Amino acid sequence: MHRDSYSAAVPFYDLFHLDGHVPGVRESLPAVLKGIERGVLEIGAGTGLITDLIARETPGEIYALEPSLGMRSVLLSRLAADPALRRRVTVLPCGALDVRVDEPVELIVMISVLQSFPAGERAALWRVLAGQLEPGGRLVFNWRERSAPAPGELEVLASYEVGRHAYEIAAQVLATDGETVTSRFVYRIKHRGAVLSEDEVVSENHWPPAERLAAELGTAGFVRDDGPEGLQVWRLANHHESLSG
Repeated sequence: MHRDSYSAAVPFYDLFHLDGHVPGVRESLPAVLKGIERGVLEIGAGTGLITDLIARETPGEIYALEPSLGMRSVLLSRLAADPALRRRVTVLPCGALDVRVDEPVELIVMISVLQSFPAGERAALWRVLAGQLEPGGRLVFNWRERSAPAPGELEVLASYEVGRHAYEIAAQVLATDGETVTSRFVYRIKHRGAVLSEDEVVSENHWPPAERLAAELGTAGFVRDDGPEGLQVWRLANHHESLSG
């Protein structure tokens, strides 16, 4: 069982992310997906915004891992509406550290998920993911360097009109400690300015520098490959490459 800390965000998720990182990923990821013929494992599939793209660009089986019940419910609704997609996508209701696929996959996709893992868990994450890849398989994730944000006041990030209601997302940074940023998110549904519902989530994200990520991945047996801007691509090294590295 996993505590569903994302449940409050589910009604806002597609509205916010389709207005955020998803369009850019949809433009850049197909270059990585080109030539992928066998299995793909997606870590943190969410509501399926990237799962749809993977399915359009690759012909093989897809494992879509999503521990959040709320997110998973929307994902499964997408699959239910598309019988062909439903036959190809297996939804895994577990966390990334617990994933076990039936056969090694050719590619692992992890979009806007890495920041969920603190430094103490990432070594285990890389080992587990390496164990799910076939020899020479690749791992792709989005990442960019960023400076630590300063704590501040609650600010509205975005508001979206859905019928007569406004779906508003506000956030503030509460604290920073090394690579860890603690933030507060407030999700409101409004009608003519009056708040109909309000949910609050406090969460931690982790933003390690690129050199630390590179060292961790190298230790886990990965070597850097070329990738589109905004995406990092890492290939599971063969035995000879591991020895020479």
